[in-house]
Amino acid sequence: MLRQVRGLGTLVPEDLRWIPATTQGRVERILLRPGTSVQTDSIILELTNPQLDQELEDATLKLQSTEAGLANLKVTVQNELLQQRATTASIEADYNKAQMQVEINTALAKDRLISDLTLKQSKVDEQQLAIRYKIAQEQLDSRADSIRAQRAVQQSAVDQARAMLQLKRRQRDDLHVRAGPAGMLQLVPVDVGQQVAPGANLARVANPARLKAEIKIAETQAKDVQIGQRAMDDTRNGIIPGHVVLIDQSVQNGTRTVDVSLEAELPKGAVPDLSVDGTIELERLDNVLFVGRPAFGQEQSTVGLFKLQSGGEALRTSVALGKSSVNTVEIISGLSVGDQVVLSDMSQWDAFDRIRLQ
Repeated sequence: MLRQVRGLGTLVPEDLRWIPATTQGRVERILLRPGTSVQTDSIILELTNPQLDQELEDATLKLQSTEAGLANLKVTVQNELLQQRATTASIEADYNKAQMQVEINTALAKDRLISDLTLKQSKVDEQQLAIRYKIAQEQLDSRADSIRAQRAVQQSAVDQARAMLQLKRRQRDDLHVRAGPAGMLQLVPVDVGQQVAPGANLARVANPARLKAEIKIAETQAKDVQIGQRAMDDTRNGIIPGHVVLIDQSVQNGTRTVDVSLEAELPKGAVPDLSVDGTIELERLDNVLFVGRPAFGQEQSTVGLFKLQSGGEALRTSVALGKSSVNTVEIISGLSVGDQVVLSDMSQWDAFDRIRLQ
């Protein structure tokens, strides 16, 4: 006996994607309608946002201003650096002259051609210029570091302005809503003139070549459904084999949704939202006694069935039921191989234990 559960369902795309709005705007034009095949760069609709247009213009001007400021800073600090280098070179020349003067005065003082006071004065001048030259060199190094810092600050402002401009350009480009993945445009839930906020769903795109079945199984039967179980989906134009890949844990309207991945080529006419009959194989019971499923009686219960006797009579018999399937149920006790029973609704004869069949 093959245990099965059955339910109704629909074919839905496996690859289903909503396209959200990335910026606020008003729907200006809808270029494509549901049912249209789209590519990655296909524009589905266009939005307008005057504020964003103004922000884009402001960002453009801001970048131009910061770039001009960077260019002006480069010229200014370069001139300052050259001036500092010239000052340092002048002091260096004076220092070199002072060193030479000390050498000359030292030689003259040996021959007593100049006074010791004159020699001392030249040495004092040399020491002062040495100190000035050292300070000038430190100032030159400090000026170079300061220039690098100023240029880095201004360059950071330029980079920030450029990044803001790129952001506004992307936001402006996003007003042209594109399909993203190639597929079939399924839904455009907005109208021309409608204001949309960031995150609002603007369109739904799916790949019609990759479908799965969503089967609604009664909650009382879904308890035995497991991931990986075999399934058959009848499209009324062909039967597609598959297996269970997802079981919804929530119950809605007395049913649970079971996703079935399809394993064969889709038959002609298999499109999204097509109704299908789904059958899931729970298990195979070998060497069991079974009978058609009676009108009343749940699995793992005991029911009274009328068993056919000779002479056209039927005798009520207590039958213990085991596991059930779509159309059959396991018999634990009460019946034997070859017995015939009445499976239809016999509730109107509940007061009788024996009936005669016409």
